Formats: sequence, C-alpha cells, structure tokens
Amino acid sequence: MPEPETDAPPEPAEPAEPSPLGVVRTPTGDAGVDALLERLADADHLAADGHTEVYEDVHRGLREALSALDAGPAPAPGPARVPPYNHRS
Repeated sequence: MPEPETDAPPEPAEPAEPSPLGVVRTPTGDAGVDALLERLADADHLAADGHTEVYEDVHRGLREALSALDAGPAPAPGPARVPPYNHRS
C-alpha cells in the first residue's frame, strides 16, 4: 500500500563531513611556494567556514613571495670604495 502524501517539507539532510577534493598540486621548484601550496591541503579537513583562514594565509604568503621577487636580490658586498689617487706633487 503506498504511503499517504503529506504537505510537510522534507527533513534537511545532515551536512556532509569535510573530505579531500583530490586536487593535485604540482611542485613549482621553489620550496617556499611549494610549502604554501601544500598548506591548501589543510582546507580539505575543515568545514567550509574554516577555508577562509587557510586561503588568506596562503594568499598572504604568495604575495610576500612575489613582493620579494620585485625587490630583487640584495646587492653583493664589494670592495670598499677608495678615493682615486691624485697625482699631485
């Protein structure tokens, strides 16, 4: 015998547990950048409301890495500057 129809809304489903998305992260060859990209895996184990903190942390680190590239390397120390010898007698 079929169940009688009701006008009651269906009960909400339980939220799914966090699970890894399985996104492959390709190493860049830069240890600092690779560590930041691996940090994204932390979001796999958090509820959606915890993702923002991870994403902002990684974004901040990547911005710092890019800014360091813009700054360029520090100048190499060179010999002390000696004033030229004047050939005056």
